[in-house]
Amino acid sequence: MTEAAIEIEDLRKTYARGQQEALKGIDLAIPKGSIFGLLGPNGAGKSTLINILAGLVLKTSGRVRIWGFDQDVNPRQSRAAIGVMPQELNLDPFFTPRGALEVQAGLYGVPKSQRRTDEVLDLIGLTDKADAYARTLSGGMRRRLLLGKALVHRPQILVLDEPTAGVDIELRRMLWTNVRKLNAEGMTIILTTHYLEEAEEMCDEIAIINHGELIARDRTDNLVGRMDAKTLVITPEVAPGDIALPKGVEMTRQPDGALHLSYHRTATSADAILEALRAGGVTIRDVSTREPDLEDVFLDLTRSRGPALA
Repeated sequence: MTEAAIEIEDLRKTYARGQQEALKGIDLAIPKGSIFGLLGPNGAGKSTLINILAGLVLKTSGRVRIWGFDQDVNPRQSRAAIGVMPQELNLDPFFTPRGALEVQAGLYGVPKSQRRTDEVLDLIGLTDKADAYARTLSGGMRRRLLLGKALVHRPQILVLDEPTAGVDIELRRMLWTNVRKLNAEGMTIILTTHYLEEAEEMCDEIAIINHGELIARDRTDNLVGRMDAKTLVITPEVAPGDIALPKGVEMTRQPDGALHLSYHRTATSADAILEALRAGGVTIRDVSTREPDLEDVFLDLTRSRGPALA
């Protein structure tokens, strides 16, 4: 058995009779047992990639192996290895949560004796709503039910497609608690999100897709470490006049009187900047630094290079 939960080789997808390339030769291996972030702007190709993994969209070319099963050779086994929690609230309003989970388990061929409906209901916090019609559930409860449906067949891999979009803090907290628990039990998690602080906090590794191409893939801390820019935030006792700063340092004065000094760590140091301020007669009341985060990396890597594809 391969050490990768998912292996993708030269994956391509074209729409409109070959006129639009949604995926342009993606190569990606996602390690078993990881929480893996799949990021990109709208139209980058993330949803197309997820739908191919789930068996909902046919690829144009390339190779996909899920938990060691080639998607073309063993389609049933590859689909059984993955569960997807979609963005859309696509639930039958006349099913109860219990009924929806039972039907979903049946679709995956789980025998009645092996179904764990009550366990899943407890995990997603819907035990007390088990027999209520889905149309009476709140938006947050419906999203929990989507998570439950993705788990009924005990998949080795769970894909969360924008799971916290529009949800409240309580649901978000419960979701991440469950995700960490499932991951600790050995499940591989793939997360797409527009909340970059979530990806930075949750993910071991991150891949960034833009215009159908894989433009970056690394450990989260390594990606953040790529950014050389840093900002020194100075609160002076008195607003200073002109200051001779080291080459390459840019200073902006904030409405509250603070000074933001942006520089590159490979070109100068914080000590050199502080020395220049002291030489300019600046008395410093407070000082702090701002390190780059995943949002800085994301914006830097995905800066517009033309129109994105659907």
